[in-house]
Order: sequence, then C-alpha cells, then structure tokens
Amino acid sequence: METSSVDPLAHKAPLQNEPFLIRQKPTSYIAIIRTKKSKHSRTIVFNMKSNLSKFVLYIMKQTQEIKSFFYSQYFADGLRITIGCIVPVLIFATIGQFTNGTIVSLGALLVGLSDTPGAPSHRRKGMIAGAILTTLTFILTNIVNQNVYLLAIFIGAACFIFAMFAVFNSRAANVGLMCILMMLIHVQIHYPLVEAINYLGFYTLGGLWYIAISLSITQARPYRLAEQELSETIRYVADYIRLKANFYDAKIDNDKNYLKLIDKQVEVNQHQENLRDVLFQSKRSIKDTTKVGRYLTLVFNDIVDLFEQSMAAHYDYNTISERFGPTGILEDFKNVILKYTNELDNLAYQLNTHTQPKPLYDFDSDLSRLHTKIDQLDKNQEYSTFALRKVLINLRDLVRRIKNIYGYSHLQPDDVKRKEIDDAKRFVQSSAIDFKKFRENLTLKSTIFRHACRMAIVMSVTYYVFEVTNITNNVYWILLTIMVILKPGFGLTKERNIQRLIGTTIGGLIGALILLTIHDPTVLFVLLVFFFLTAYSLFRVNYVIVVLFMTPYVLIMLSFVSANTLDVTKERILDTFIGGMIAFLSSYVIFPNWESMQVKESMRKLLIANYNYIFQALKEIAGQAPSITDYKLTRKAVYVETANMGSTFQRMLTEPKKRQKYSKEVNKFVIFNHILASFSVTLMNHLDEMDNNYINKDHVRTIRKILSSLEQSIQLLHSADSVNAFVPLAIEIPNDQFDNTDVSSVDGQLLSEQLDFLNKIAQDLHKIVQDLHAKSTAMSENELPKALS
Repeated sequence: METSSVDPLAHKAPLQNEPFLIRQKPTSYIAIIRTKKSKHSRTIVFNMKSNLSKFVLYIMKQTQEIKSFFYSQYFADGLRITIGCIVPVLIFATIGQFTNGTIVSLGALLVGLSDTPGAPSHRRKGMIAGAILTTLTFILTNIVNQNVYLLAIFIGAACFIFAMFAVFNSRAANVGLMCILMMLIHVQIHYPLVEAINYLGFYTLGGLWYIAISLSITQARPYRLAEQELSETIRYVADYIRLKANFYDAKIDNDKNYLKLIDKQVEVNQHQENLRDVLFQSKRSIKDTTKVGRYLTLVFNDIVDLFEQSMAAHYDYNTISERFGPTGILEDFKNVILKYTNELDNLAYQLNTHTQPKPLYDFDSDLSRLHTKIDQLDKNQEYSTFALRKVLINLRDLVRRIKNIYGYSHLQPDDVKRKEIDDAKRFVQSSAIDFKKFRENLTLKSTIFRHACRMAIVMSVTYYVFEVTNITNNVYWILLTIMVILKPGFGLTKERNIQRLIGTTIGGLIGALILLTIHDPTVLFVLLVFFFLTAYSLFRVNYVIVVLFMTPYVLIMLSFVSANTLDVTKERILDTFIGGMIAFLSSYVIFPNWESMQVKESMRKLLIANYNYIFQALKEIAGQAPSITDYKLTRKAVYVETANMGSTFQRMLTEPKKRQKYSKEVNKFVIFNHILASFSVTLMNHLDEMDNNYINKDHVRTIRKILSSLEQSIQLLHSADSVNAFVPLAIEIPNDQFDNTDVSSVDGQLLSEQLDFLNKIAQDLHKIVQDLHAKSTAMSENELPKALS
C-alpha cells in the first residue's frame, strides 16, 4: 500500500467523512479519506495484488453499503413493521397475556404489509382498507370453517375475488393478498362468538396501533420516503451508466452487455414510477411552498433527463473498439465514466442521509485531459476521431447536469418555476378504484382473470383433498406456500418456487440448529427480533433472504409456546416442497399464462411508443414543436414500454423450451429497439439544438420512411387481442419551407447520417417482425405460441 498527496482522479477536497472509492486501474483502487478533525484529505492507492489491500478495500466498500442500507427505505419499512409487531407482544407478555399480544401483533403485521410506498393519502386508504377487509375475511372464515364443504367453496370464491384486486393497482393487490393470508391462518381454527369478538378487538387494536405509527412518522418527516426513493433511483441510474461504461472495454461481449443494460433499464423504470407516485401524488409536494418538496421534484426531473442523456449516448462500439482500443483512450473514457457513477452514488448517499449534497470530484481536469488525448490522436491516427469527440461532448453534458443538481440546494422556494410542479401529476397514472376494470377483466383473455381462476381452483381443491384425507395435520403451510409461489406467469411462479424452497430449507436448518444449541429465552428473543427485522427489511429486495430469515423466526416464536420445533421444522420443509410442486404443476396445466402469449402485444406497444416519439421530429420541423411536458410524456411512454418488453422477454426465457421457439428473434428485436430508442433521443436533441435552415427535403423524406417501416411492423403485429387501435399520424410540411436550406452544412450532414442509421434500424426491425409473422402463419396453432399466431 502506498500513499500519494496528488492524484489526477481525486477531487481537491473530498467531502465525505467516510472513504469513497473509485477504480483507477485494473489492479488498483484509490480511496479518498477525510477525517472529521481535519479539513484535508488523503488519497490512498491500493495495490490489488496485495491480499491485505484487497481485504481493506472490501471492508471499506462494505462499510459504505451497510451505512446506505441503514438509511434506506427498506430498513425503515422493516423497522416500522418490527416495532409495530414486537412491542405489543412485549407489553402483553409482561402482563401475562402473551396470546392476546400475538393477536395484536398479527393485526399490525397484516396492516403493515398493506402499507406499501406511495402518496400519504394512498397509504392511509390502503391501510384502512386492509384493516376492514381482513376483519371481514376473518368473520366469514369463522362462520364457515366448521364445514369442510362450505369452507372449500368459500376459499375458492375468496381467492378469486381477492386475486382480482390486482386489476386496480399494486396496492389493492397487496391488500387482497393479506385477506387471503388472514383466511388461511384461520381455516382450521373456530372461535365461539364471545372469543371471536374478543379476537377482533385485539386484532383491531393491532391494526390501529400500526396505522398510528405509520401516519405519525409520515407527519413528522413528510419527505423522508421521497428522499429515500430518489436516492435509490439515482443509485440504479448509476448502475445503468456503469454498464454503459463496459462498452469501452474491448474484452466485453457487447450483445450480452446489451441484455444486462435492458434488464437494468427495467429496474430504473420501476423505481422512477415508484418515485413519481410518492412525489407527484402527494398534495404536500405539489402545493407546498417550502423548499424541500420542490427541490426533490427538480432533482428528480434532472435525474430523468440525465438518464435519457445516458441512454441516448449510443455509438458503434464495435468499430470504436477496433479503431481506438490499442491507443488506451477507451480505458480513460471508461475510468471517467466510472468516476461519474461514483459521483452519482455520492449524491444518492447524501440525499439519503438528509445532508446538503456537495460534489465529490471536479471533472474539468479529466475532460481537459481527454480532449488533449483526442487532439493527439487526430495528429497520429489515420481514423477520424469524430465519434470520440461526440462521446466527450456527451460526458460534458452529463457533468453539467449533475452540477445543476448540486446547485439546486442553494435555490429559494420562489426560484422554482411553478410549471415544473403543476405539470407533475400528468406523469402519474391514476390509481383510483374503477370497478369497470373488474368487469372488463372477466375474460380468459385477461392475465389476471386466468391467475384468479387458477388460484381459486388450486387453493380450494388442495384444502379439500388434504383435509378429507388427513395426509397432513396442518394444511395451512401447504396453502401458504401455494399462495406466495403462485404468480400470474409461469416464469415468475418457477422463480418464486425455487427461491422459497432454498430459503425454507436453509432457514429451517438454521432455526433447528439455534434451538438445539441455545436455550436462554433472552438470547432467543433477541435472535427472533433480529430475524424478523432482517426479513421485513429485505421484503422488497431479495425473496430468498426473506424466507431464509423468516423461517427461523417462526420456529423460535413457536418454541415460546412449547411446540415441538424439530417436528415443525421437518413439517414445514416437507409442506413447502408439496405446496411448491402443486403451484408449479398448476401453473403449467390450469389456465396456463405463458409470457410468450404477451410478446406480440408487448412488441406492438413498444413500436407504437417509438412511432409516436419519432413523429415529434416532424412536428418540430413543421414548427409545431410540442411543449416540454408533452415531449417528456411521449418519451416516458417509450421508456415504460421498453421496460415492459424487457420484463416480458426475461420471463419468457424462464419458460419451457418449446415455448421459446423464437427467443433469438425476440432477443434481436429487444436489442434493436434499444438502439432505435437511443438514437431517437439523440435525433430529438439534435433537432432541438440545430437551426431549421439546415433541414432539407431529404431529411423529411427519411423520417417518413422510418415512420412507414414502424407503421408496417405495427400492422403486422395487430391481432384481435390488441387493446388499442393504432391510427397513423399525419402532418403537412410546406415545400417552400426548404427554399433557403443550406444542404452543405455540417449539421445537415450529421443529421443525414443519424437519419440513415435510424432508417436502417427501422428496416431491420421490420424484417424481424416479417420473419416472425411468416413463421407464425406457416405453422399450425398447436405448434406455435398464441402470441405469434
């Protein structure tokens, strides 16, 4: 390990109290450290050939990650649910009413799991709806659960209705899931009238207790959830840009990196949608004249633009690697980009810790150094360095954007443009409960309806068979496993099945080992709290870890009521395997919902979104440029449909091989669409910046060719199941508009190159769609997935 006082990659005055790392070379990292007592920083270069340095680096990196996690919304959610569930048990246990304490805890748990992130008003309504509907579910279950036949019918009906809640929104779907859980807990337990009323009293107390905790925290820190979600969004954008940096590494397989990039884009889109809901559905964020709400809104808007800019930065990476790889400049570009992602991580960390964001690096020297190297290559190389200069320009723009974000912390409330806030709600999908959606989805064409029917049949039949035959003493575990594993799509069911089996097996072994070796009740209770907190802190992060920690928690909790925990461990693992097998087989044979059935419509929606976005170019040329809000809404549609297409393709790859006959073609379609979207953004940015005097008739003709190719592809993908009809757009552009066009301008030539490339991509997409259409019509319906028929 060596130290140096000056390093070209280090900022003059790093601003974090803990180490911040950036990779400098393949074998070394630099850590920038500033202590609280000193204003000066020290840059330490770790030689990665040293095992000690590797260990120190690992510890430092993990320290950063751990601190970020404890400030995250995931840990906050887990802590809130843990307090809501554990405190009542402690209080009631001290007065000798442990059982009543567990009922209060159950009320807090089910209401707490209904409390998903979102606007405060939506969260409040969701928790209240969860409390009321789970109470009603308990009453109905208790009425019929003494009759096996009635209960089997009730299980089927309840599972169907509650599974159909997913047609409204994800929060409603979560409430429905809690109602099914409430029913399953009590399928084999009957309470007399007095005991039932007593049970409902304590259960209601638990629900109200959690609601009070949640709303009080929201009232005390109204913007905390938005800060946490914004921080998480920035981290995912940073990860996306890291993957883009891999294109400057000659050793990377670009096609595989494209697929990783698309997967990451799906995650970025998901977090952006969550943040839109948290920020723009909140009356406080929209109407408040204080600085915080508007500041967060501005930062989010710029992060979305920054993400667009990074997505638009697309080049012919194979050619660039071939021409400039030996010069070493691509490695310099990659290092600066990685350094930029560290700056984003720094911004996310400071937003999450509720501190005023300050920059970590000064990129001016890095950009100047890259500019100098490009000038040298211009003199020494036979190839044009125009592509490298475009990359450098894009980097400068990204740096400018993050500087603007840091500058927002100095704004006063009056400096924020009102329109930035007023138009925000147009970006959020309505989450109102519309029962018309319920009726419209009562058809086998609906994915949710098929899933609800499957859930109803499997749960009802499984309960009846196991209850009548007495194969197991506790059918609850089997039904619970089916409930959490069975998902609308085969791929998701398969993935969740594997995750639960792994988590339950490992968690059961850990729980059994703890109970065999530890007998101190205090230690066991501490471990119980630890497992509970960890499980619910990772509830939305990693399902395997959730199950792994939840299983020993359940076993330890049962040990406090003198249950034979070793037998319970064996029973739970066995029942998990049985439930998993039933869920897996049912998703294959009962109203199967193959992702390949969704491919055609997903492809069509994505092409329509790209068509509408590129059409904005004609409106720009015709002098009918859309407003900033309308433009961003059109752009958002492209990102959303790209993410949906990526998710569909991911799940399609998990299906049986016979359902993946055209996975290679769909793979090409996904990659080509990503390239099309990237260059479309570049085109719109170029049109916005250039003078219309440089636009000629050939440019307009090429744009119309691109739109025509997309239109033909959309028509080929049309089917009877298509939800929205596609109507081609039209606009008139007078010929005399191009009388004064400068056809020899550099901007005009660059625009021609961009349009020619976009036209080629659009034609390639059309060929892929034609190929799929030809194959679908040439094969019988029995041999071809319905999505491509």
